[in-house]
Amino acid sequence: MQTRLEDDVRIVTELKRNLESCIYGKSAEIDLMLTALLAGGHVLVEDVPGTGKTVLIKALAKSVQAQFRRIQCNPDLLPTDITGVSIYHPKTEAFEFRPGPIMTNILLIDEINRATTKTQSALLEAMEERHVTVDGELYPLPEPFLLLATQNPIDFEGTYVLPEAQMDRFMLKFALGYPDEDTERRMAQVQTVSRPIDELQPVTDGARLLELQNRAKTIHIEDAVGHYAVELVRRTREHRQLLLGASPRATLALLSASKAYAFLQGRDFVIPDDIKWLAPYVLGHRLVLETEARLEGVTVQSILESIFRDAKVPVRLER
Repeated sequence: MQTRLEDDVRIVTELKRNLESCIYGKSAEIDLMLTALLAGGHVLVEDVPGTGKTVLIKALAKSVQAQFRRIQCNPDLLPTDITGVSIYHPKTEAFEFRPGPIMTNILLIDEINRATTKTQSALLEAMEERHVTVDGELYPLPEPFLLLATQNPIDFEGTYVLPEAQMDRFMLKFALGYPDEDTERRMAQVQTVSRPIDELQPVTDGARLLELQNRAKTIHIEDAVGHYAVELVRRTREHRQLLLGASPRATLALLSASKAYAFLQGRDFVIPDDIKWLAPYVLGHRLVLETEARLEGVTVQSILESIFRDAKVPVRLER
């Protein structure tokens, strides 16, 4: 008889296999996406068009038998197009709430930075508090709820900069990048004949996903490892070349993501390498460079590398 742990491993393995069948040569990025899924955190994927951002997210949604909706952003999109609207019915003399596409389990916001800042702000409450407010009435979102957004680089025509408050609500941000030559040749051979995403079958459902997320929360973090994560975050606030460091929300996101990543790797405890590997994807998009540092060619990545060098890594603990 299969144990619950064995079933957990099976689901995680099949989820990864599904994504790898659609997106070739991106094992690390797939691990990041699954980490966010297990941690219940939102994801922002930024890259140029055509690199597979939307395909990755749709493959994840097809792998989880839960409600999925997609919003294609453009400058004409209104906040109520996302959250929903209350409509007055003369016969009943009452308002009826018609939910928007945000009332779902997995929400794809495609090209999020093509929507205006006013429309983007409609997502803030949902991303953090897991509910929306329409005409003074509060409507909770379904569980689980995961927002997966794509965006084009901000120097592309017709894009808007996401506000810092919204960036801080994304647990992870990463890019897919172009495939290497061998991977692109494989894509040309396979995906011009068929679309692997059309053949995907779900490997779990929303209820089981909630159980996996709760299981990930129980992963152990030794005090020394937790203090290491806190130190990395606090050093960003003290760095002279950063105008804005990472928030306490970033600390919680880093710890939650590390637990989920350890669970994904089949461990019941977090090691310092988990923290260090995830930190650039959790912290990078939350940091704002000083103007002088930006003009000098300093990057967020170089600052994080200096912080990693200076922070004392705790001795790996065996359990």
